[in-house]
Amino acid sequence: MGKKHSKRYQQLLEKIEKGKIYSLEEAVNKVKDLKSAKFDETVEVALRLGVDPRHADQMVRGSVVLPHGTGKKVRVAVFAKGVKADEAKECGADVVGAEDLVEDIQNGKIDFDIAIATPDMMGLVGKIGRILGPKGLMPNPKTGTVTMDVCKAVKNAKSGQVNFRVDKKGNIHAGIGKVSFSEEAIKENLEEFIRAINKLKPAAAKGKYIRHAALSLTMSPAIELNTQELMDLK
Repeated sequence: MGKKHSKRYQQLLEKIEKGKIYSLEEAVNKVKDLKSAKFDETVEVALRLGVDPRHADQMVRGSVVLPHGTGKKVRVAVFAKGVKADEAKECGADVVGAEDLVEDIQNGKIDFDIAIATPDMMGLVGKIGRILGPKGLMPNPKTGTVTMDVCKAVKNAKSGQVNFRVDKKGNIHAGIGKVSFSEEAIKENLEEFIRAINKLKPAAAKGKYIRHAALSLTMSPAIELNTQELMDLK
């Protein structure tokens, strides 16, 4: 039997024209109309890419700083010592440490959303890779979270950096703002996110790159997007 949706969800579903492929502008306008929760829902984009992530040369992974931020308060942890630890604190990192921070994480204390590390700390951070990896918190040079410029990394994280990685089935899912944002802000954030995805198109990827795309809110059904319009964003 198919999943039975609530009356509220069914009412939202009626607002979306069945079988219609929406332009970016139409979709952003429509998604604002789908607000139904008492909290400020996240605007989410879901993509299915024409890549096979089992091959290293088709892995799509990176980060992008959204022009209007994500609307979410982000707690940042930095693995660093000495001058770099002081720099991280001065630039607004919420948690800074080395062996002590690793020990806290091993004991189950993870009170941050993004982890940053200086390159010399990665041997230490590797000890907790099995804990951070599955949570999407492992620092990585491709997302700018393994760097000597910890100040820039902290500021990017705080100002709306979104890290993304294609899953085993070729899907990418990310929050790109809040429903309380203006239509223009949501559209500009979405466009910036898609440009970042397009820039990372693997040379080995065959056929259509963005095969399916949808926009939704935390508690809403999805609106199907025009994939050609997305692929044309450079």
